[in-house]
Amino acid sequence: MFDLALVNAATELLQICRGNRLKLATAESCTGGLIAGCLTEIAGSSEVVDRGFVTYSNGSKAEMLGVPTALIALNGAVSEPVARAMAEGALKRSDADLTVAVTGVAGPGGGSKEKPVGLVHFAVAGSGRPTAHHREMFPGDRSAIRRATVYRALELLRVAATTGL
Repeated sequence: MFDLALVNAATELLQICRGNRLKLATAESCTGGLIAGCLTEIAGSSEVVDRGFVTYSNGSKAEMLGVPTALIALNGAVSEPVARAMAEGALKRSDADLTVAVTGVAGPGGGSKEKPVGLVHFAVAGSGRPTAHHREMFPGDRSAIRRATVYRALELLRVAATTGL
C-alpha cells in the first residue's frame, strides 16, 4: 500500500521508539490518517502506536483535540498556532510520549495567496520538551503533497525520538 521509502522510514521510527520505550500518536488533518496508516502497516507497530486522531474538520479539531475554536477563527486551520495546539492536544488526550500534527492545503483547490496549495504546518509535541513547529511547501498534486507530508512527519518524529528535540 505504501511505497518502500515510507515503509522504511516508518520501520526505522518504530525501531527507535521501541528502543527508547516511546509511544506515538498522530493528529492529522490534510493527510486524513495516512501517517497512522503508514505506521500501522508495519507488523508489531501496536507496541509503539497508541492512536491516531483524524481531525479533518475544524469542529473535530476542537472536539477531539481541544483546539480552541477562537484560535482557529483567528489564525485559520492551516497555521502554526493550530498545528501546535493539535500536537499538544493529542499529547494530552492519549497515552503517547510523542505526537505529530499536520494541517495543510493538499489541493487542488482551497489555496489562497497567503496559504497556497502545498503549504503544510507540522508540530511535534512530547512529554517534558517544547513543541516544535515546521512549515513546508511541497510541490505536486494532491497525492504528492500528502505523500511528502507523511514522509516529513515520520522524519520529524524520528529526529525527536532520537535526539529529544
